[in-house]
Amino acid sequence: MKRDLDGGGPPESGAPGDLIISVALNPALDVTYTVPDLVPDTSHRVTDVVSRAGGKGLNVARVLRQLGAEAIVLGLAGGAAGEQIEAELATAGVPARFVRLDAETRRTVTVLGRDTATVLNEPGPYVTAGQWESFRDVFAQRVRAARVVVLSGSRPPGVPETAYRDLVAIARAGGAETIVDTEGAALRHALTAAPTLVKPNAHEAADLLGRPVRTRDDAVEVAHRLVRLGADAGVVSRGADGFVAVSGGAAYDARAPERVAGNPTGAGDALAA
Repeated sequence: MKRDLDGGGPPESGAPGDLIISVALNPALDVTYTVPDLVPDTSHRVTDVVSRAGGKGLNVARVLRQLGAEAIVLGLAGGAAGEQIEAELATAGVPARFVRLDAETRRTVTVLGRDTATVLNEPGPYVTAGQWESFRDVFAQRVRAARVVVLSGSRPPGVPETAYRDLVAIARAGGAETIVDTEGAALRHALTAAPTLVKPNAHEAADLLGRPVRTRDDAVEVAHRLVRLGADAGVVSRGADGFVAVSGGAAYDARAPERVAGNPTGAGDALAA
């Protein structure tokens, strides 16, 4: 059974305006357990539990809304976890429309111990061919009113490797610019559709370089390669060392004037936003 949920947002057609679409093909319910100390092969008493709607597409939309942008999430969701994600976005005032799946939306589990963080990422629910086609139809309708589309994160089982390539092509045909933040085969396919900007992090970019991205020069080399492979601009984020960007044949190096304390999770999503 499939059900489309519309959390509000802009009209489905018309000339592109200021709308930004953030695509969330594989959102997650992020569950964090805190324990005094994480010790393998033992039982643990959890001292704190936090659950929150997560995944790169949702993180991007949250930051965009905080910046005052008009943004909507388009994605896939199912089960009780999917309903919790929808409810949280509605409470936060983030418009969303999900194609409903029969299977349960994934969870990510993070166990925080003393100076340690262990993360378990589920693969995500299986998406049927019909459900994927329904999402493409929703996307094609909505993108006609969008100025920019952000395509970020992993693909759940059943969604083809060419998914981001196909969505970039649909967005371009609708007049929207595109930002792609993914890795591996999905990234390589997306580049063939000529996205406006591609933004892997240093770890993800290593696959394109064929070796670890350790230095600024390595990152610049990857950014140039992203452009040669089809992107108008290439950005490689380097964590606390900032990011490099290549556009129009010129290379740029940007970093914060000082390091910011705190949990770096989602920093790359904030950069995409």
